Amino acid sequence: MQAGILAVAGIVVRIIGLLYRAPLTAVIGDEGNGYYSFAYNIYTNILLISSYSIPSAISKIMSQRLALKQYKNAQRIFRCALVYVTIIGGLAATFAYVAAGLLVVDNAVPVLRIFAPTILLSGFLGVFRGFFQAHRSMVPTSISQIIEQIINAAVSIGAALLFIRMAGGIDIDETTKAIRGASGSALGTGCGVLIALLFVGGIYLYNRRKIMGRYESDNTSEIEPYAAIAKDILLIVTPFILSTFIYNCSTAVNQTIFARMMLGDNLSQSRVSMQYGIYSGKAVVMRNVPVALASAMSSAIIPTVAGAWALKDYKDSRKKVGRAIKVTMMVAIPSMFGFLFLAKPIMSILFPQRSSLMMASKLLMALSITVIFYSISTISNGVLQSIGQVHRPVIHAAIALAVQSGVLWGLLEFTKLGIYSIVIADIIFALLVCILNGRSLRGAMNYQQETVDTFLLPGICSLCMGVFARLIYNLVFKLSKNNYVSILVAMLFAVIFYIITVIQSGAVSEDELLASSKGELLFKWFKKLHLKSDDPRFKITSRIDRLRATKKPPKNEGEQ
Repeated sequence: MQAGILAVAGIVVRIIGLLYRAPLTAVIGDEGNGYYSFAYNIYTNILLISSYSIPSAISKIMSQRLALKQYKNAQRIFRCALVYVTIIGGLAATFAYVAAGLLVVDNAVPVLRIFAPTILLSGFLGVFRGFFQAHRSMVPTSISQIIEQIINAAVSIGAALLFIRMAGGIDIDETTKAIRGASGSALGTGCGVLIALLFVGGIYLYNRRKIMGRYESDNTSEIEPYAAIAKDILLIVTPFILSTFIYNCSTAVNQTIFARMMLGDNLSQSRVSMQYGIYSGKAVVMRNVPVALASAMSSAIIPTVAGAWALKDYKDSRKKVGRAIKVTMMVAIPSMFGFLFLAKPIMSILFPQRSSLMMASKLLMALSITVIFYSISTISNGVLQSIGQVHRPVIHAAIALAVQSGVLWGLLEFTKLGIYSIVIADIIFALLVCILNGRSLRGAMNYQQETVDTFLLPGICSLCMGVFARLIYNLVFKLSKNNYVSILVAMLFAVIFYIITVIQSGAVSEDELLASSKGELLFKWFKKLHLKSDDPRFKITSRIDRLRATKKPPKNEGEQ
C-alpha cells in the first residue's frame, strides 16, 4: 500500500510534468529545452552527490533502528543527517554556481547558476522525506512531491514568460529567448522544492510531540554516540550516493559526449541543443512516466526489506522483492507496447510542434524497451542497498557506464546516427545494470524472479493489447478525424482489454489480488464478471501450467 501511495504520487507528478512541458516548450522552444536539459542534468548529478540519495539512505538506517524499537538512536540519526546535508549541500551549491562555465555549454551557464541554491534546499527536503519513509509513512513524501511539481509547473511557465518579456519580448532573437526562458524554468524548480520543504517541515512540527513522546519512553541502554552515527551515515550514504550518481550520471556523460562531438563537426550550439531538447525534453520525459512506479517501489521497499533482513526473515524479504518486481512489470510491460504502437498519436497531443513531431515519436519508440530495463534495475538497486550489498550497484553502474560511453563514442565517430546514438547507449546501459544486478541478487539472497507470471504472460497480453489499441485508434480516427478523441478511446479500451486478459491468463493469483490495496473489493468484482473463478472455463491452463510446474522450489532461508 505504501508503494502504491508513492507510485500514484509519482505518476501524478509525471503527468503534471507532461502537461506543463507542452506550454513551456511553446514558450521557450526546443532550443530552450536543450539549454534547460544541459543545465538540469548537471544540476541533477551534483544533487545526486550531495543529497539525492539521502531519503533512501536515511530510511534504511532509521528503519533498522525502528525495527528494534531504538527510537532515541533513530532520532539521533535524523539530527546527524540534517548537519550532513547542511555541510555537503552548501559546498555542492557553491561548486555548481562557481564552476558552471566549466560544466555546461556557454548558453546554459545562467540556467545552471539559478539551479545552484536548489541543491541545498533539496538536501533538507530529502532528510525529512527519509524520516517519514523510515516510519513507513509515504503520505508526506507523496503529497510534497505533488505540491513541488504543481509549484514548479506554475512558476516555470510564469517566470519563463516574465524573463523573456524583461529581455525585450518578441523583439529578441530566438537564442536569447531560449536562454531567458530556460532560466525562468530553472527558477520554477527551486520554488517547487522550497514550498515542498516548508510542507514536510510543517508536518514534522505537527507530529513532533508524538515523536518526542516515543523518544522519551525509549529505554534503550545502548545510546549511539554522534561520532559513531556520523561514521555510519558516511559508510551507508557514500555507497548510496556513488551508486545513484553513477547510475544516473550516464545522462550527463551522454550529453557531454554528444555535445562535444557534434559541436566538433561544426554544428551550431542552437542546432545541437535543439536535437538534444527533443530527446530529453520530450521522449525521455514521456518514457519516465511509467518508470515512476519503479522509483516508488524502490523507495518503499528499502525500509521494509531492510527491516525484514535485520530480523533475519529471509523468506519474507524474498517475497517482498518478488511481489514488488511483479507489480512493476504489470505496468512497465504494457507501457512499453503502448509507446510502440501509439507513439506518434501520444506525442502529437503532448508536443504538437510539427517540425519535431516525427523525430520525437521515433525516439520514444526506440526508448520504449528501456521502460522495462530501468524499472527492473531501479528496484534491484534498492534491494541490494537494503540488504547491505551497497557496493554492488556502484560496481555494476560503473561497468555499464564505461561500456555505454565507449559505444556512444564509436557510434558518433563512425556512423551518422546522431541523436539516435544516445538511445542505443541508453539501452545498453540499462540492460547491463539489469543483468549484473540480477546475478548479485541470486548470490546475495538466493533470489530468482519467477518468469511466467511476471514476464511471459504480461508480455503476451501487452502485445495483444498494443495491436488492439492501434486498431481501435485507426477506426475511431477514421470516423471522427479527431486525434484527441481517438487516443482517449484507444487507451480506455486498451486498459480494459489488458486487465481482462491478464486476469484471465492467471498471471495474478487470488492471494496476490487479495493482498493488494482494496484487493477484496476487486476480487468480488472480478468474480461477478467471471474474470476470476474456480470454473476451468475461465482459466488458461495446459502449457502455461506446465511452465509454472517446472519452477525450482526455493532453498531454505537458513543459507545466510
